[in-house]
Amino acid sequence: MIELKNVHKTYRMGDSTVYALRGVSLSIAPGEFVAIMGPSGSGKSTLMHVLGLLDVPDSGSYRLYGKEAAHLDEDELAVLRREAIGFIFQQFNLLPRMSALENVSLPLLYSGRRLELDKAKLLLERVGLGTRILHKPNELSGGQQQRVAIARSLINNPRMILADEPTGNLDSASQKEILQTLKDLNAQGISIVIVTHEEEIGKQAKRLIRIRDGVIQSDEILAQQKSASIILPAAIQPTSSDRFRLSEIREHLQQGFKTLGANKIRTALSMLGILIGVSAVVAMLALGQGAQKAIEMQLASLGSNLLVLRPGATHLGGVAQEAGTTTRLTVDDAVALKEQISAVKDAAPAVSGRGQVTYGNKNWSTQILGASPAYARIHATVPEIGRFLNEEENRQRSRVAIVGTTLVRELFGGQNPIGEMIKINKVSFQIIGVLPEKGATSWRDQDDIIVIPVLTAMHRLMGKDYVDYIDIEVNDASEIDATQEATRRLMYNRHKIALSQQQEAFQIRNMADIQSALSESSRTMSVLLASIAAISLLVGGIGIMNIMLVSVTERTREIGLRKAIGARRRDILSQFLIEAVVISAVGGLLGIALGWLITQLMSSFAGWVTSISLTSVLLAVIFSGSVGIIFGLYPARKASLLNPIDALRYE
Repeated sequence: MIELKNVHKTYRMGDSTVYALRGVSLSIAPGEFVAIMGPSGSGKSTLMHVLGLLDVPDSGSYRLYGKEAAHLDEDELAVLRREAIGFIFQQFNLLPRMSALENVSLPLLYSGRRLELDKAKLLLERVGLGTRILHKPNELSGGQQQRVAIARSLINNPRMILADEPTGNLDSASQKEILQTLKDLNAQGISIVIVTHEEEIGKQAKRLIRIRDGVIQSDEILAQQKSASIILPAAIQPTSSDRFRLSEIREHLQQGFKTLGANKIRTALSMLGILIGVSAVVAMLALGQGAQKAIEMQLASLGSNLLVLRPGATHLGGVAQEAGTTTRLTVDDAVALKEQISAVKDAAPAVSGRGQVTYGNKNWSTQILGASPAYARIHATVPEIGRFLNEEENRQRSRVAIVGTTLVRELFGGQNPIGEMIKINKVSFQIIGVLPEKGATSWRDQDDIIVIPVLTAMHRLMGKDYVDYIDIEVNDASEIDATQEATRRLMYNRHKIALSQQQEAFQIRNMADIQSALSESSRTMSVLLASIAAISLLVGGIGIMNIMLVSVTERTREIGLRKAIGARRRDILSQFLIEAVVISAVGGLLGIALGWLITQLMSSFAGWVTSISLTSVLLAVIFSGSVGIIFGLYPARKASLLNPIDALRYE
C-alpha cells in the first residue's frame, strides 16, 4: 500500500537549510498498526505529512496504491486524501463554529455524496459521543474533541488513518480510550500510522519505527500483524462526479451563510459599502429617469409639431437688448400665419406677466397668461373642472379666467372655485375653469398661473398692443422645417425687414429640436449621476476584498484542514467566492430596498419626480453580483492556492 524509496525533504529557515528527511525508505502493508517514534525535530511529523500527501518530498519516490505521488495533480491528490486517508491531528483541528455532528460530516461535502448525517451520528455514538452531537468544540473536553476528530476521519471509510500525536494533549484516561479506539479500528482492517514521542504510546503499536535527524534508526515488529486485502478506493481517480453539482453549490451556500452569520459585525460592515453603493445607484437612476420622464411629458404636451415665434432683439456693443427692440408681433400676424401658410393648423398669440390676485381677504401674486382658445389644445391643458375660454369671449375681451391648482389651494382652500369672482390687479374676473395639475419644474410652479383671453389681457389688464410670442401648430411634423422657413419669409414681408436686420428680427424655436436636446441632456445627467453612485459601489467592492483577505488570513488553518480532508482548489475557491457573492448579493438586495425608500422620501418631501424601472433594479443586481465576483476572486484564489501543510502550521 505504501512504499517510500530514498525520500529527502528540506526546509528553508531564514538563511539556513533544515534537513527534515534524509533518504528515508520504508513500506507499510495494508492492515498494519505502525508507530513512528522520535524526539522533537527528528522528522517524524514531516514523514507523516508526506505519507498523508499534505507535503511532497524534494526527491525520492513515494507510491500509494501503486501510484507515484509525484505524478498526481492537485485534484488527484485531493481525491486520495479524501477517499483513502483519514487524519487525526494533535490539535484536533475542529471548526469552532460547527457542532460535533457538522465537523464529522464535513468531509462528505467534498466527496460527492449527500451529507449522511445518520452515518455521522452513528460514528459519534461509536466513539461514545452520541449525547454530544450538537455541542460545539469549546463545549467538549480534550478527549471528546479528539474522538470527534477520529469520527471525522472515518466518515469516508478510509483505508488508512494517520494520527499525529493523537494523545499528546490528553489525560491518561483519555489516552487509553483513544488508543483502544485505534486498536479497534485496526482490528477491522484499517491501517493505522501514529506519530509519537512517547515510548509507552509507541509500544502499543504492532510495529515501531524509530527516526532521528531525518534518518530511520530502527524498524521493529512488536506483534504479529493481521494482513488485509487492498481495496482500491473507487474514486481514486477524478471522475465526472468531481464536477460541480447543484447540491454541492447548495452546501457551499449553506456553509457561506453560517460562516458569515458567525461574524455578524464584520459581515454587516462588508455589506454596508455595497448597500450604500447600490442604494445610491438605484436612487440616482430613479432621480435621473424621473427628471427625464417629467421633461418628456412636459414637452410631449407641447407636441413635436410646434414652432414658437418671438420678436427679435438688437445687439448693442455685443450685448443683446430686450426682445422686441427690432420688431413687434401682433394678433394680426397670428391670423396671417394661419391663413397664408397651408401647413399651419393654428396660430395662438399670447402675452404674459405677473399680477396680484385677491379673493375676499386673501391675495396671491401669480403669473398671468393671456391666451387664445387654441392654447388648450396645443398645450394639452383641457381644464379638469369647468371649461376653457372660447373665441367669442376672446373677441369681446371678456373678464373670464381659468386658474391653476395652486391658486385653488391658496385662495379657496381647495374648494371648487367655478363661478367665483376674483380681482386681478383690481379688475374683476369670473372663474370658469381649473387647469390640470402639472407640478413643479426646476424653480417654477407650473400650477401657479391664471389664463385669461389674450385680447382681455392686452387691452384691459396689461395695456399691451403687441403679443409676446405666437405658438404655431403645424399639421404634420414632417413639414416643420418648411413651415419654419415659410414663417420667417412671411414675417420679413409683413414687417418689411431689411436684409441686414433679418438675422435679428425674429426668433423661431423648433420644439422637436428642444425636445431632443433636453432629452439628451437628461440622459447625460442620468449617466453622470449613476457614474458617481457607481464609485461608491466600487469602494464597497474594495471593502469586500479587504474583509475577505482578512478572512482568508484568519481562516488559514481551516483552509489547511479542508484541504487535508479532501477539498480541491476549486472547492476552496468556490467557498470563498460564494461568501463574497453572498455578501454583495444580500447587500445589493438591501441596497435596492433602501434606494426605493430614498426615492419615496424624495418624492414625498422634496416633490421630485422619481421613477424606478426594472432595468435599474436589474442593473443594480448585476452590479452587486459582479462586484462580489470581481473583488472576491483574488482572495478566493489566494485561499485555494495555499499549501495544505503550510496552512495547517499557520499560527
